[in-house]
Amino acid sequence: MAEAVNALFKTELVFWEGPWKGVDDLEPATLGWVDWFNHTRLHSALDYRPPVEVENDYYRQNTPTQRPLVGEPAL
Repeated sequence: MAEAVNALFKTELVFWEGPWKGVDDLEPATLGWVDWFNHTRLHSALDYRPPVEVENDYYRQNTPTQRPLVGEPAL
């Protein structure tokens, strides 16, 4: 998976938006691309939803809403 993300990063930002003058120009662009990739870009493998939405749904379904009181056994 990491290789696929690296390839997307290079294709969608480094090569497509470049040429870059240096790291000082590429670094803020990278932060913007990562934010876009995680919050806006729709992924076909995630049923055309952004990763942050899928992650939030996962934790909403797998996090207990009520915690036991101190001294009570957890179920």
